[in-house]
Amino acid sequence: MYGPATSPGPEDRLAEDRLAEDRLAAVFERLPDGCALGYQSGASLHGFGDIRSGDLHVIVPAGLVVPRLRGVVTHESVVPVRDPIWTGGVPCAPAARCAIDLARTLRRMDALPVLDLCLRVGACGIDDLRSEIAAHRGLRGIRQARRLVELADPRAECRQESQLRLLLVDAGLPVPEPQCWVYDRDGLGVYRLDLAYREYRIGIEYDGLSHLDPDRLRQDRIRMNWLADEGWRMRHFTAHDLYRRPTHITTTIRSLLTP
Repeated sequence: MYGPATSPGPEDRLAEDRLAEDRLAAVFERLPDGCALGYQSGASLHGFGDIRSGDLHVIVPAGLVVPRLRGVVTHESVVPVRDPIWTGGVPCAPAARCAIDLARTLRRMDALPVLDLCLRVGACGIDDLRSEIAAHRGLRGIRQARRLVELADPRAECRQESQLRLLLVDAGLPVPEPQCWVYDRDGLGVYRLDLAYREYRIGIEYDGLSHLDPDRLRQDRIRMNWLADEGWRMRHFTAHDLYRRPTHITTTIRSLLTP
């Protein structure tokens, strides 16, 4: 039988980090100059690895011949990696480059959370993303990336919140305000809503598994009653709504916005 699960201690994490660094170094010893860590791997290194991948993702200059390595995904690119970040002796594409490459190549519903998280952790700024878009002009997916960058918002606090916002926008509805503070009559912030249309007093919440906790449920009831007393119309959605019946969400919110 297995014993009780334990969280890794500082020594365990340090050992894992060293193994990862050793693996990276071994891979790049077999790659020619000009290659750089990027895409999912680069995003993880910069702190916004919303898309997990067990492979190493490497940007390779167009026309460069590289050996096929197990667990390594190569992305040939005509756009050179400018000013790579060096870590453990390995070059990595800057955060903005990693974000735009992912925004070009991922599905829209996966790409916006990456951009939101990139801005949220401060890996780069919105102007950095816009400059990177200019460098990728004409490449596949750049139109999608350009539109998503203009929607990106560092206030988003989770992946599903970003996806819910995009779902509403793609349905032709106004852009909702992320993490909207609701104030009491003395001007003090009482509650924060995942998404909101303040003008219409419509609040939208994503309910994950944490909302099933009894203490959380009790607090949610208090919160919902207070918001209702203040004239807010709240709508709560789950993963089932978001991924299985998105039309239910957009139809519900559209009916509330329609006079």
